[in-house]
Amino acid sequence: MKTMNTQRGMTLTSFLAVLIVVAFGLYVGMKLFPMYQEYYSVRSAMKSLAKEPGVGNMEPARVQDLFFKRLYINYSENVKPANVKFDRIDGGWNMKVNYEVRRELIGNLDVVGKFDTNQELTLAGVD
Repeated sequence: MKTMNTQRGMTLTSFLAVLIVVAFGLYVGMKLFPMYQEYYSVRSAMKSLAKEPGVGNMEPARVQDLFFKRLYINYSENVKPANVKFDRIDGGWNMKVNYEVRRELIGNLDVVGKFDTNQELTLAGVD
């Protein structure tokens, strides 16, 4: 009968190393999640706006006002009116939203998210 002379499993040092890596991953995820949540709020507001009847006939200022009212409901704080552009297309507008979010990560290191999306706003109000 053989006896086992060595222990199997994780040492305290290796457990702490794994714990540190997992904690850092969770910390970075907590910094990135609000950025992407805001991006999906922007996309949702744009898609909702595209379903608005007659949006293709509205003036860009009115469309922008409706867009920011939808964003206000979702507590978006990084998208500014200067980040929203409109191009005329056949049957309506092409709305472009291009913005950047910068969050402090650790010390003097920042996480930067650049978001660029567009949505066609047609006369029929459907995408």
